[in-house]
Amino acid sequence: MLHKLFKLDKFQTNVKTEIIAGITTFATMGYILIVNPQILAISGMDKGAVFTATILSAIFATLVMAFYANRPFALAPGMGLNAFFAFTVVKQMGYSWQFALTAVFIEGIIFLILTFFNIRTAIINSIPFNLKKAVSVGIGLLIAFIGLQNAEIITSNSTTLVTLGNISAKPIIVAVIGLIVTGFFLIKNIKGALIIGIVFSTLLGIPLGVTHLPENFQIISIPPSISPIFLQFDFSNIFSFDMLIVLFTFLFMDLFDTAGTLIGVLTKAGFIDKNGNLPGIKKALFADAIGTTVGAMLGTSTVTTYAESASGVAAGGRTGLTALSTAVVFAIALLMAPLFTMVPNAATAPALILVGLFMMSPIKKINLTDYTEAIPAFLTIIIMPLAYSIAEGIAFGMIAFVILKLLAGKGKKVSILSYIIAVLFILKYVFL
Repeated sequence: MLHKLFKLDKFQTNVKTEIIAGITTFATMGYILIVNPQILAISGMDKGAVFTATILSAIFATLVMAFYANRPFALAPGMGLNAFFAFTVVKQMGYSWQFALTAVFIEGIIFLILTFFNIRTAIINSIPFNLKKAVSVGIGLLIAFIGLQNAEIITSNSTTLVTLGNISAKPIIVAVIGLIVTGFFLIKNIKGALIIGIVFSTLLGIPLGVTHLPENFQIISIPPSISPIFLQFDFSNIFSFDMLIVLFTFLFMDLFDTAGTLIGVLTKAGFIDKNGNLPGIKKALFADAIGTTVGAMLGTSTVTTYAESASGVAAGGRTGLTALSTAVVFAIALLMAPLFTMVPNAATAPALILVGLFMMSPIKKINLTDYTEAIPAFLTIIIMPLAYSIAEGIAFGMIAFVILKLLAGKGKKVSILSYIIAVLFILKYVFL
């Protein structure tokens, strides 16, 4: 049944591979269960309720991705978007978290409309072929950078911005040994190498004090109620200028973060056609839009497609069965939170670092001899990890692409929509 439902034979995969891929995806993005409640609690929201809403929204959106889009992507409230929600809208602008939730809800509805009329698909398809390849590479570097930070191998520094951490620190020891062991599994072509490496690193962290076993450890726990944040909207300021600014920022960040993730991971998975387009992407975009709308109703910030889905693709995931497997693990985590939240960042770091490697392969197909193509591609790649943003990498790449094509007298080869997107990016930097 699963073979027929998810077309496993068409995508040359099998049930075991898909399930392992789904578990791997969850393992690399499971940090959101801890981080999202912490961030949104700053806005005054009930932390326990947000924990439950985070998982429920992830399950719902990922199931839509699984059964409707049949793509190996997991969705959950997005990083960066939750920080804008809490720190900018609530703390800086002084609005209530109910106001921010209302903006997220309206954003989801707008995305549903834009997706229905193929506007989001047109925007994604307008991104030049070489930039699509660059997006995959840039996301890989960003994911690897996140892994290195999680392991404390790379830390902040006031002089050079970043520097090498204390190599003798226990989290680094766990991550480095985990990286070596996981690499060995990959060399030996062992199925599920990434998830095995995460489990190994978690266990290794126990005697070193990196993996912390909770007191009064209980595997099964009843999740907190979402009643304090469910359907808590405030429509009193929806026609204000501030709402317009907040809404535009949410739309911009989510649109291009999601576009970048879908482009990068689908490209790595081999789903890009000879014209540089991504068949079936509209359904994936619908899953994202529906997830954001329902997520706001449940009481959490913007739900988006996770770049960490690349870890599942790297483990062999190719269909919605991977997404279904991730959703099932999220459901288990809802009742077994203590077991899943004990996995330390250092244990998932090796998987994220190696996924960065896996995402590098499209660079071989980027045209590096034509500088009107190579420079925008390079800017896309380098800006993503340095600015810590997929959207900003796409912005720099698109602006450079349009300007360099015009300067080279090749402006006629640039689509009208590409010009429009580049101008919008420039206006965004000028006025926001």
